[in-house]
Amino acid sequence: MKRLSKTSRANGLTYVMVVVAFVILQALSAGGGLSSTLQGQLVPICAYVVMALSLNLTVGILGELSLGHAGFMSVGAFAGTVAAVSLQAALPSAPVRLLVSMIVGAGCAAVAGFLIGIPVLRLNGDYLAIVTLAFGEIIKSIVNNLYIGMDGVGLHVSFLKNTMTLGEGGRMILNGPMGIPGIQKISTFTAGFLLILVALIIIFNLVNSRAGRAIMAIRDNRIAAESVGIGVTKYKMMAFVLSAALAGAAGTLFAQGQTAVIATKFDFNTSILILVFVVLGGLGRMWGSIIAAAALTILPEALRGFATYRMLVYAIVLILVMLATNNPMLKSFFARIIPKRKGASVDG
Repeated sequence: MKRLSKTSRANGLTYVMVVVAFVILQALSAGGGLSSTLQGQLVPICAYVVMALSLNLTVGILGELSLGHAGFMSVGAFAGTVAAVSLQAALPSAPVRLLVSMIVGAGCAAVAGFLIGIPVLRLNGDYLAIVTLAFGEIIKSIVNNLYIGMDGVGLHVSFLKNTMTLGEGGRMILNGPMGIPGIQKISTFTAGFLLILVALIIIFNLVNSRAGRAIMAIRDNRIAAESVGIGVTKYKMMAFVLSAALAGAAGTLFAQGQTAVIATKFDFNTSILILVFVVLGGLGRMWGSIIAAAALTILPEALRGFATYRMLVYAIVLILVMLATNNPMLKSFFARIIPKRKGASVDG
């Protein structure tokens, strides 16, 4: 009970941190205390926070290195946006359409995660990282060669080159390497906040369940886990697919907050950026992923005043923060403030 109390307290603090941040930002936004640039970043921040949480499930909880997480984000972004555009007439309510499109994006990303997980999750370490990296590049290539249009008949799909002839009033939705232009922005900060809460609830409930303990046992010692009858492939697939689904929902949220979206936005660099969020925040520490994702998304814009030296200053700040967070004295300080359940490397 004592251990459960510590874990529940840590998880509760994470929820409180998210709610307080939301209330403060909403109050500042209503009072004109936020710049237009920061207001425009609120939805992307929420999307990146969910991406960091979902990748932390794979890297921190499952213990497998994935370098293609942006691929799942891409699947969710394009699938969800195509669904949103297609349902624009049938679902005039923007919040309902956003919800449906996020469900579609999460479902498509989960299917992609399952399909890629069948061969990938039999691998470990560097091999798994390389294959997931290749997966992300494959998704980008597929989207760059995919054409989707809509007319009175329904959706039309073409691959490699546009061979469609749309009827009167038809519209190209996905136009190959040009992506999806003219997107109606329906993502809101409130929707992003709710998605973060849903992601936290799902992850915390999984981690504190029997399945979560099996997943962490596999991470700590795969051979020992197999010896006591834990289905390694089953539980790895569970964590991987759930992580992909959350990334797909985040991708839809991100895309529906942009005026246009292209496949190159979800490249290898995006996967590495999300991995940086997770590593900087601490493996298995969900509160750390939230803070790191928010801070590192805001930081490049905050450094605009440095002009051409902006990314250099950003890299230097990132290195200094990484050195500071790995300082033994600082780590022991946070260990005293934030309770941690013995035997598990996940904190709320």
